[in-house]
Amino acid sequence: MAPPPTLPRQRLRYVRILDVAAGFARKGLDSVVLSEVAAKADVPLGTLYRYFPSSTQLVLALYRKQLGELLAGSSAEGKVAAQALVGVVMEIFHMRLMQPAVEQCLNRAVYVKDTDTTRLLREIDATAEKAVTAACGDAAVARVLLLTVTGLVQAVRCRRLSLFEAEEDLKKACSLLQRAPQAA
Repeated sequence: MAPPPTLPRQRLRYVRILDVAAGFARKGLDSVVLSEVAAKADVPLGTLYRYFPSSTQLVLALYRKQLGELLAGSSAEGKVAAQALVGVVMEIFHMRLMQPAVEQCLNRAVYVKDTDTTRLLREIDATAEKAVTAACGDAAVARVLLLTVTGLVQAVRCRRLSLFEAEEDLKKACSLLQRAPQAA
């Protein structure tokens, strides 16, 4: 997988591909057909394959981009700490829940040493952790909340919890974990 481009024209194509992929990601990984994405993004198929050799890498790159935007937005906002934390964690929860292709890639992907997908997964993990840590100030709390997000996404997908119940549980987790360091 080629690194994201640096030239403005190439960067616009790259972003256009990811923007188009977002529409496909809402339907599931099986609906992400690279030739259809290339056609809809109006880029040659070879260009798409240069950046994203597989639909998994395309969807994971989309999620990395979304997390990067979330990180940039969370560090720029001046919200109250509790509101910022809930906002960032809820955004990650909804990104994973509303884009089944992203969740499928995260569940199916395997960390294999020295592969493009593994590097991409590690970047995703690091970016998500940075975004939540920026909101709460504690990397350990960020990791716990990200694991909580994973569990709640699975619970909603398996219909053990409603979306509303999962959101409420996530808000409670944010509140409890944010108070825990202060109480100690």
